[in-house]
Amino acid sequence: MIRDVIKIDEDKCNGCGVCIPSCHEGALQIIDGKARLISDLMCDGLGACLNHCPQDAMKIEKREAEPYNEIKVMEIMVDKGINTVIAHLKHLKDHNEFTFLKQAVGWLKENEANLSFPLNDVIKEVHGHQPETAKAEKPKPSILETGHAGGGCPGSAPQVIERASVAPTSGGCPGSAARSIERPNTAPVPTNSGDAPSELRQWPVQMHLVNPMAPYFRDSDMVLAADCVAFAMGNFHSKFLKGRSVGISCPKLDSNQDIYVDKLIQMIDQAHINTLTVAIMQVPCCGGLLQQAKTAVEQANRKIPLKLAVVSLEGEILKEEWV
Repeated sequence: MIRDVIKIDEDKCNGCGVCIPSCHEGALQIIDGKARLISDLMCDGLGACLNHCPQDAMKIEKREAEPYNEIKVMEIMVDKGINTVIAHLKHLKDHNEFTFLKQAVGWLKENEANLSFPLNDVIKEVHGHQPETAKAEKPKPSILETGHAGGGCPGSAPQVIERASVAPTSGGCPGSAARSIERPNTAPVPTNSGDAPSELRQWPVQMHLVNPMAPYFRDSDMVLAADCVAFAMGNFHSKFLKGRSVGISCPKLDSNQDIYVDKLIQMIDQAHINTLTVAIMQVPCCGGLLQQAKTAVEQANRKIPLKLAVVSLEGEILKEEWV
């Protein structure tokens, strides 16, 4: 059969990561400084990532191909190194494609003598990996050890989160999966009377609308937040917004995001923001926002500290670190 598959020119690719949010299937990742198609299986060939590549490093390749052959994919992928192989196997595991995962691991074991990396390191890394939508689920026997395949995909079907547990069901982008979040009926009583005050000190806040030279950005600490963060966190205003300027965006759905990088560079070089905190959700598509911030910091003439905060779907901060 004839398939359309994204082809990446690695000589042109500079690893900017702009293409990552536009791949709804999560088939692209930045690995070893280059954009990689980590799974032909998840590439729909529609080319949503093409127009987002500023280096013109992507194109659609139409070729005669069998429906999908994991063994052939592995034969090609091992030349890209251990990090790409691990990312590919994790991607299969994330989508519960256990049949293909079993085939891939079986091929690696049969060809272990010819590999340029330790197979045990690959198996250990993938065995310990849990999909983002099932991090708190009770561990199950690993297919890498038992060889038994399981069904379903952890993406788009409704799921129930009881504060710390997520039940995986069927496929699609983990970031758009429908979920219910169970919370206690009795919320903590605030110590102060009345509603919590807003800490917002500016308007507008959407990155397409903000003026990078507005007075509230000058000499400020800025937070660049994914749209969903403020809805997930009950204390977003007190934790991230108090005393800071803000810009919000959706790295998956917003169009013309190149202008965001340009605005951030202006804020750094001309408005002289002091620090930049990027607050994102724990879904793959949010990673594009961090890539935009990193690109801006690297291209700006001034150097400022950059912090990453990752928020869970339940509104808890999973990671907060300078990057």
